[in-house]
Amino acid sequence: MQIDTAIKFATGQMTLGPAPIAAAWVLEGTPTARNKFLAGSADNTATTWMWDCSAGKFNWFYDIDETICIVEGSVIVRDHRGSTRRLVAGDTAFFPAGSSAEWTVDEYVRKIAFLRQPLPKAVLLAKRVYHSFKRLIGQRTVNGQVPAMFPTR
Repeated sequence: MQIDTAIKFATGQMTLGPAPIAAAWVLEGTPTARNKFLAGSADNTATTWMWDCSAGKFNWFYDIDETICIVEGSVIVRDHRGSTRRLVAGDTAFFPAGSSAEWTVDEYVRKIAFLRQPLPKAVLLAKRVYHSFKRLIGQRTVNGQVPAMFPTR
């Protein structure tokens, strides 16, 4: 299998398509959401999206891991424990699979979303066994090792 190594570029002026929020999730207003697929990983476990939304209040239920970076506007996020946080341009947040949050968009928010499908428990176990075996035979790898493109001191 050949892996596509072409670098993909996008402009901030891209056209986003309709991405309606489930009607049952909407709590107030008529938020209108749009998105655009930007890129995906070769193993189909990760994708990157641009997403925006107009004013409104709604619940969001995460069935996969999502890391976001707010690009424009702001949103108030309330978690299931009642903790709230306003996110503005430059802020990031991580929503693990299985979590939920209430989003309140006062005017407009635009984010880039990095979605990752968590590995099944059986695959995680096999990965741990594989790394344990490599350590046993002297081929040490460290979980969380910094990629070569991010050198440390």
